[in-house]
Amino acid sequence: MPENSADSVLSDGRVSLASSGIALGPLDGRYRPQTAPLVDYLSEAALNRDRIRVEVEWFIHLAEQGALAGLEPLTDEQKDGLRRIVTDFNEDSVAELAETEAVTVHDVKAVEYYIGKRLDGLGLGRLKPLVHFACTSEDINNLSYALGVRDAVANVWLPAARGVVEQIEQMAAENAEVPMLSRTHGQPATPTTLGKELAVTAHRLSRQTARVERQEFLGKINGATGTYAAHVAAAPAVNWQEISRTFVEGLGLTWNPLTTQIESHDWQAELYADIARFNRILHNFCTDIWSYISIGYFKQIPVAGATGSSTMPHKVNPIRFENAEANLELSCAVLDSLASTLVTSRWQRDLTDSSSQRNIGIGFGHSVLALSNVAKGLKQLDVAEEVLRKDLDSNWEVLGEAVQTVMRAEAIAGVEGMENPYERLKELTRGHRVDAERMKEFVKGLGLSEAAEKRLLELTPQAYTGVASELAGR
Repeated sequence: MPENSADSVLSDGRVSLASSGIALGPLDGRYRPQTAPLVDYLSEAALNRDRIRVEVEWFIHLAEQGALAGLEPLTDEQKDGLRRIVTDFNEDSVAELAETEAVTVHDVKAVEYYIGKRLDGLGLGRLKPLVHFACTSEDINNLSYALGVRDAVANVWLPAARGVVEQIEQMAAENAEVPMLSRTHGQPATPTTLGKELAVTAHRLSRQTARVERQEFLGKINGATGTYAAHVAAAPAVNWQEISRTFVEGLGLTWNPLTTQIESHDWQAELYADIARFNRILHNFCTDIWSYISIGYFKQIPVAGATGSSTMPHKVNPIRFENAEANLELSCAVLDSLASTLVTSRWQRDLTDSSSQRNIGIGFGHSVLALSNVAKGLKQLDVAEEVLRKDLDSNWEVLGEAVQTVMRAEAIAGVEGMENPYERLKELTRGHRVDAERMKEFVKGLGLSEAAEKRLLELTPQAYTGVASELAGR
């Protein structure tokens, strides 16, 4: 019985699900609504559509350049007809290509035949030899991947990433002046503001999106080993390097003038490293937000009808941030693997890049899914300002830094009795809880100048935030 027949069963008698169209992985199953936009750029079908686009544009470019004897510029109608092969690409086209590839056992050759079948109807039948002229498969593939990745970044990943950064920036602005106890090494430390800490993350993430925005997407079309050997053999008088350059740049890509059979993929490694770094910064943010939720700094807004726990009805779990953490880790694992694999090829070519690049969409998919969850999670947060105030009121010892630093300044100004400021505050505060009364009594007994004593007596943990609110506004 065929494994994919409608009534096939497993060895234990259960009905097989393999023929039902059920997705193997969550990106195309459970999380399809969040990742579907990537299908238009990074799926196998999208890759084939871009292959057709590259082949068609190469055909037009060669004709426009008069690169070969007997070639004349195409009419506008012919060019429009050729480009409709790309724009009309649909599910029926996917099925046709699959049938052709089942015979050719070669995906790019199937694309060549797919285009060739349509030339007679455009009055271009005699130019079938111009399809895939002087090209190795990698000439088409490298450009197709570059187009797909470029468009996925521009139209899906960057908008999602910018959206989350903007959310964090908005939260930073709204909470610029909300004082918060810092924790260094998990212990109470110099207060800050919630807005300033959020702004730190927004700033870090913005630097990475800026790097991604500046990314070059390289391409080449120079033959089987990057020497233009077949091109020169066919038309030795043509400036093939210039034709290659203008073609690649005409696609909106950056021309790589020097390659082996493959475009070296260094740009991909650069891009994936930047996105992985963005992922890791966002992962750090998720763990921080999760921790702040845990200690009550944020309240989660319950979603109507949602269940936090199957047995504990009171719970509202930070699942959006936990989901994001997992997917950011998976994204980084795939992108790190791609970045390290793609920069290496044995001699002039091996096929490790071919299999690896088919997983680009997975790396992007897990990142996009994480961004979706973070965006949703942030919308479900309320700041518990009363909890932040209580935490600050319980940690007056954090003013020890301010007191000993003022004592140092007083000593430099010539005020007597300011010896050993750090040690004296250490004795007062290290391992001890200090309330407002005890701190004020200590300050009054130091013999500070009148102005310095007044400043310290007016200082509270809530007010000891320096220029944090100003920094948040940046």
